[in-house]
Amino acid sequence: MYALDKQLVLEDGSVYKGYGFGADVEMAGEVVFNTAMTGYQETISDPSYNGQIITFTYPLIGNYGINRDDYETINPSIKGIITREICRKPSNFRNEFTLDEVLKDLDIPGISGIDTRSLTKKIREHGTIKGIIVSADKDPQEVVENLRSNSLPTNQIEQVSTKKAFLSSGRGMRVVLIDLGMKSGIMRELNSRDCDIVVMPHNATAKEILRQKPDGIMLSNGPGDPTDVPETIAALKELIGKVPIFGICMGHQLISLACGAKTYKLLFGHRGANQPVLNLQTGKVDITAQNHGFAVDIDSLEGTDLELTHIAVNDRTCEGVRHKKYPVFSVQYHPEASPGPHDPNYLFDIFIENMKKNRS
Repeated sequence: MYALDKQLVLEDGSVYKGYGFGADVEMAGEVVFNTAMTGYQETISDPSYNGQIITFTYPLIGNYGINRDDYETINPSIKGIITREICRKPSNFRNEFTLDEVLKDLDIPGISGIDTRSLTKKIREHGTIKGIIVSADKDPQEVVENLRSNSLPTNQIEQVSTKKAFLSSGRGMRVVLIDLGMKSGIMRELNSRDCDIVVMPHNATAKEILRQKPDGIMLSNGPGDPTDVPETIAALKELIGKVPIFGICMGHQLISLACGAKTYKLLFGHRGANQPVLNLQTGKVDITAQNHGFAVDIDSLEGTDLELTHIAVNDRTCEGVRHKKYPVFSVQYHPEASPGPHDPNYLFDIFIENMKKNRS
């Protein structure tokens, strides 16, 4: 039997006792929840979760282990994992390591055995909250005071974006991919279409980007508040109308801000691999993978050159826009999945077609 050796302490004073796994360290973060049933390896390695402690609503995590191929980044930057139960003896033909082993190696703490349904309900009703996984013998009141007196880091995009440009060669369309905290899945989709990719940091200027002579520009996913990177927004204002642009997740929000729309923080965000999205142009619903805490204000689209193309079925929030004059479009969800359904994968093909038309 394992001892109740850890506790999750929240800023509001709530305490959840549980069993520790992973690294024996203490790191504060924003406590969020993810509703996916599978894909935990891709989730914990998604840079969009930078600085967050992830609550998995599915009750058993780690049952198929961890392998070398399914990482979305080689440097995960989450602050912890919360689960009802962790599988310590996984069974899968691709399994190479246990989740516990990997978290120890990555210096990431975890806690299991707590009532994740109760915690998820709290977040759903009151919003995401600051929390920390600490030893069970620590005084919760002291921990709460420390949580309240210390702010979480901002400008998370800067923390996860590449510092130097690099090339992934191909023979097709040349794409400048702005790394806001991109997942490997985006690169895989572009590589599979033989794109010649130049990955550039989030603070690349419009002049530096255009110097690469791109056929198109893609903006990746990323963590945090889109207003933290005004330099990216400024560059986009210069780039819109020059070449086709496709934005994903954070990229979607930045395109919207560059066109004069506004963003706001959601109460608890959209995080999971089962989020339904309505395409307003076709009337069809795609099941999508999502991971974002901010959204574009639909009302703020009025008076801009953007039109609404997609909405979330669950809460009617903005999930996609396109420019009325130029081949610029974006979606709030993840067409590359990783993990999740591949329903909206065709959006990469639309981007390729936009580049071909613009080139001709």
